[in-house]
Amino acid sequence: MKISALSSGSSGNCFYVENEKNEKAVLIDCGISCRKIEERLQNIKRNAEKIKAIFITHEHSDHIRGIDVFARKFNVPIYAPRKIAKSIFLCSDNGLINGISNKETLKIAGMAISAFPKSHLSIDPVSYSITDKNKKLSLITDAGHCCKKIIENVSDADFLCLESNYDQKMLEEGFYPWPTKQWIKSDNGHLSNEQSASCVLEHANNKLKRLMLCHISQNNNTPEKALEIHSYFYKQREKFNPAISLSLKSSATPLFKV
Repeated sequence: MKISALSSGSSGNCFYVENEKNEKAVLIDCGISCRKIEERLQNIKRNAEKIKAIFITHEHSDHIRGIDVFARKFNVPIYAPRKIAKSIFLCSDNGLINGISNKETLKIAGMAISAFPKSHLSIDPVSYSITDKNKKLSLITDAGHCCKKIIENVSDADFLCLESNYDQKMLEEGFYPWPTKQWIKSDNGHLSNEQSASCVLEHANNKLKRLMLCHISQNNNTPEKALEIHSYFYKQREKFNPAISLSLKSSATPLFKV
């Protein structure tokens, strides 16, 4: 498999994952415009015709903003947790919308895509793990804490995309209203740099080769702070040194091999 974060952050999230043969792909979330998705696919030398499905993690606008136009333009089916599919507008072509359970595995584009529940302020939030033969990619953002299901999918991942949303000091001293700060720090909010790094340090297997830090806040974090915390934590564990990459909203990452 190969993966690129086309965009990641509070302004929009979209991940491209293709199978081992580079012939078919899926999107995880579609939170940027159709135009931007097409532009960023061109940047990684891929085209939208490869994409055979869009999987939605939850209904917040930074995860579904571009889905209606993109799905209709390229006739791509949408898969979302049933409660979200029934209650939230995703696409004006209802024939493209498919409800799934939060524990379901589907085989699409030569890959097995498995949903699992997590804790976030949403109707029915999920994250996804994707397997192709003997390789596993786990993609986890928008989680208030590292629950049992997240730990399971961190523990056996070959490639991990994990939220590292905020720096605690920046959040506390920042301009957000107090209730918003409390929500971000809650079990239904987001993972801090320390929470994210602790989860990887304590639960990831030594087979983890690359960690992509995702959903880095523009206002309450910096890429440098996220990288510093994760690097510091991993020095405490012998023979554990996954390559760390950063995913940002402003550009697509290179295509990384899982």
